[in-house]
Amino acid sequence: MNRREYNLFGTAKIPANKNLHQTEQTQLKYPPIKLNECQRLVVENAIREVCINRHYELFALQARTNHVHIVVSVVGKPESVMNSFKAYATRHLRNQGLLSTESKLWSRHGSTRYLWTEKHIEIAVEYVVDGQGDELPSFD
Repeated sequence: MNRREYNLFGTAKIPANKNLHQTEQTQLKYPPIKLNECQRLVVENAIREVCINRHYELFALQARTNHVHIVVSVVGKPESVMNSFKAYATRHLRNQGLLSTESKLWSRHGSTRYLWTEKHIEIAVEYVVDGQGDELPSFD
């Protein structure tokens, strides 16, 4: 199965693969981290700071327990933008004592999508704001 054919706008999601999940779990270098309510707030504030400092237009943002959704307009490569978000968030979490220096919070890369039309932006914002399910518990 070609994984690049999935996770594209308007296409079906990739089906769950129990064996792949188990294999990936054994290959983790560090234990998974679940962000609590306080950590998620710090991550969101750090991302807002990046957007202000670099004049990015932030349309939507939601930090989840194990990933973050951001809809942002920037000029530049999405990988460097994502790296800035990760670096700021990590620094803020560590400075506030919410993440140890030994912990590795982020995956090596992440999902980046180009949104070419106003409608695409609208759909992405709606998903980030309203499409994430119930409110997250604090997990504290």
